Amino acid sequence: MQINASGKNLIVKIDGDIDHHVSMQIKEKIEREFKLLNCANIIFDFSNVKFMDSSGIGMIIGRYKMLEKLGGKIYITNVNEKLNSIIEISGLKKIIGFYDSVEKALKN
Repeated sequence: MQINASGKNLIVKIDGDIDHHVSMQIKEKIEREFKLLNCANIIFDFSNVKFMDSSGIGMIIGRYKMLEKLGGKIYITNVNEKLNSIIEISGLKKIIGFYDSVEKALKN
């Protein structure tokens, strides 16, 4: 996982599958870096993610709730067809912005 900041945006590029163990690591690292870098929004880059289970959905919803209280937003980018199906079923597309690329998310 790589975490970078671009302005007030924390960009989280995840490499590999997102399961329970990985979700906990992502959550902890995001919370630490978000405060350290003084960010307002989170952009997830899923270009290297092939699989995500329900704990990944829970991790995203948890970050969404955290940012909602702070007035920030979450965006998800580069989702493949398999992940898109999981995300559709979960209802995330109703509350989170989705973009084809990190660059498009940054423009918004």
